[in-house]
Amino acid sequence: MILKKGKIINGIQQVGIGVKDAKQVFNWYRKNLGFDILVFEDVAIASLMTRYTAGVAHERYAILALNMVGGGGLEIWQYRSRISEPSRIPILLGDLGINALKIRSRSIDKMHAKLQEQELNHLSKNEKAHFFFSDPWNNLVQLVEDDYSFAVTKSCSGGVLGTIIGVSDMQKALHFYQGLLGYETLVSDRTGVFTDFEQLPGGENEFRRVLLKHPKKQIGGFGELYGPSEIELLQVLDRTPNKVYKDRLWGDLGYIHLCFDINGMDALREEAKSLGYEFTVDSADSFDMGEAAGRFGYIEDPDGTLIEFVETHKVPILKKLGLYINLKKRNPSKPLPRFLVRALKFHRQTKDMQ
Repeated sequence: MILKKGKIINGIQQVGIGVKDAKQVFNWYRKNLGFDILVFEDVAIASLMTRYTAGVAHERYAILALNMVGGGGLEIWQYRSRISEPSRIPILLGDLGINALKIRSRSIDKMHAKLQEQELNHLSKNEKAHFFFSDPWNNLVQLVEDDYSFAVTKSCSGGVLGTIIGVSDMQKALHFYQGLLGYETLVSDRTGVFTDFEQLPGGENEFRRVLLKHPKKQIGGFGELYGPSEIELLQVLDRTPNKVYKDRLWGDLGYIHLCFDINGMDALREEAKSLGYEFTVDSADSFDMGEAAGRFGYIEDPDGTLIEFVETHKVPILKKLGLYINLKKRNPSKPLPRFLVRALKFHRQTKDMQ
């Protein structure tokens, strides 16, 4: 999607997940949901995130995993300098923050049967168009029937399609997600008690749920790999929601942020400011994420949910040969050649990380 004044949001790059053992989580998502492309793994000090880590610059280990079927990736994030904390109270549907990950699949029936063998918590009925389950670490996931495909692989599921986000005021949330992030297409707006929520924590409550997509527009860089995305906003109407990260640090267990791949960070920052959403973090200059490089910034939605923007400058293809994709010198509105993006398959992991 292209925003005004030349700013481009290419798609959802990744959703961050705070975990205790990043390699263990990567191994599960690789084997069960096809996230087998290891873009980078990196150890560093999160020195720019002290606003969200109680003023302390903590060391972290991060893995970025992609699924070549198409969709956003997973940034699997582990503290190295402290023990990640779980929520002290149960997280319920409608709590303020990222409630669930949406993952696309062209084979809903096969995926439901496969995951039944895992004996996962909160595995809901197969509604044909979608179903829910919790991964082994109690992160809620919705598998959604979606026929978008960037590349053919052995996986029955694709990458990240979007997220379900708990909000306290739907109109304020729509101003943010439609006005700033470009999710202008309102697919549905429903209120009630929903049968597909029955088996989920807090699913018995009454909700207003609004599903948003963005109009099909020209995208650049890795946009064709990320594919179209959707955001579902969820407002619980008959109880007072809690904040998912109340009294915890960014990076603690659970979904920590939603990240978009963009071009034109300065222009986006100015637009965000004009709409009343100041950047809370901005790396300003290039950052180093192991073999990847670029610039990142954060803003908060009206309820404090963290939204990250990454302007990617360099991505490794064959690092042993020194082959990288340099995005700084390219037309930002022109997608990369598919054969070049498909070269990310050289980062495919076929065995468990140790």
